[in-house]
Amino acid sequence: MRKTIGRRPALGLLAAGATARTTFAAEAAPITIGFAEALTGSLAAVGKSGILAMQIWAEDINAKGGLLGRPVKLVFYDNQSTSTNVPGLYEKLLDVDHVDLVLSGYATNMAAPAMPVVIAHNKIYLSLFSLAINAEFHYPRCFAMIATGPNPKIAFSQGFFEIAAGMNPKPKTLAIVGADAEFARNATDGARQNAAAAGLQIVYDKAYPPTTSDYAPILRAVRATSPEIIFVASYPADTAGIMRAAGEMGLTARLFGGSLVGLQTAALKQQLGPLLNGVVIGEQWVPAPALQYPGVMEFIKIYRSRAAAAGVDPLGVFLPPFAYARMQVLAQAVTGAGTLDDDKLADYLRTHTFKTVVGDITYGKDGEWAEPRLVWTQFRGIKGNDLAQFENPGTEAVLLPTFAKSGDLIEPFVAGH
Repeated sequence: MRKTIGRRPALGLLAAGATARTTFAAEAAPITIGFAEALTGSLAAVGKSGILAMQIWAEDINAKGGLLGRPVKLVFYDNQSTSTNVPGLYEKLLDVDHVDLVLSGYATNMAAPAMPVVIAHNKIYLSLFSLAINAEFHYPRCFAMIATGPNPKIAFSQGFFEIAAGMNPKPKTLAIVGADAEFARNATDGARQNAAAAGLQIVYDKAYPPTTSDYAPILRAVRATSPEIIFVASYPADTAGIMRAAGEMGLTARLFGGSLVGLQTAALKQQLGPLLNGVVIGEQWVPAPALQYPGVMEFIKIYRSRAAAAGVDPLGVFLPPFAYARMQVLAQAVTGAGTLDDDKLADYLRTHTFKTVVGDITYGKDGEWAEPRLVWTQFRGIKGNDLAQFENPGTEAVLLPTFAKSGDLIEPFVAGH
């Protein structure tokens, strides 16, 4: 299904709560921005929240006169949370719709399959929460919107192992659990490197098929090796299954967590409730006082005012700020370069710093952020399934970075307590 959004009343950072209209010249054809996103399937809860953020941006920018004097229009299709759908959708966007600019959908497993198509068309490609998808291609027109920095595989779990190294006594044994899919493979590759640097003995290291639905046998096998630390790399559906299985068996470890994607969203927070207590996860951003970059809380307020009507994540602290920031980067590049030419846009992206609601962004090797800016947190004090409690920063204490720290690690992890 093809969706478009273009000229609508503005409601955003330009004029919150107000409306405005810009009249474009009749000959001003829209600048089309194409992508495939998860509107259905296991990634839809996150994907649709990003679309709302992008729609807010489109309305903002059109109210301000568009880009290069032209309105912008988002053109997108449902990838159904299925990676095999992605290449064909990007061929349609580029060969049939002839979009001017192309973006990835949310998540590594959905962004990576589009890379060969985008490269064949020599287009710039701004990805979103996609881990190390350019590590093998080294494509000079690929730019990331993820806070992992120039060594993404290592950075993605580095904070987790820094936290482990600070435990007393230092742990010695580690279990690694991850799906046999692009994202989890990249995340666990980095975890192994960080584990080796920390001198940890890996006592369990197996990938499970993406079609897995029963996670209890996996966790029983993990428990049988008695690891002090358990690192997990999973996508939302897997994450929910793993957390429920852990709770049912009363799984314990000194430190449990890692890259459990989905725990950052309102849907899984509300579903899992107390099962989250004690889990340590990597976040791209949380609204801790020290991390409230200019404009981000205003954006969150606007997003939340529209979330219920759009049927999306009501908290909006995971993907939406970065989805909006990606569009800010794109707008600044187009305006700064004064063109839609892909070569010139790529040159501009490589050589400038961009002001966004998630802070200043400068690009480095392989189009990754020049500096990592991941956040590591631990859930605590969660009672019941009331979503409102997650608006209290105390339910997700910041462990790293140090300048934003709001609590010390609580150990051990006992599932469901």
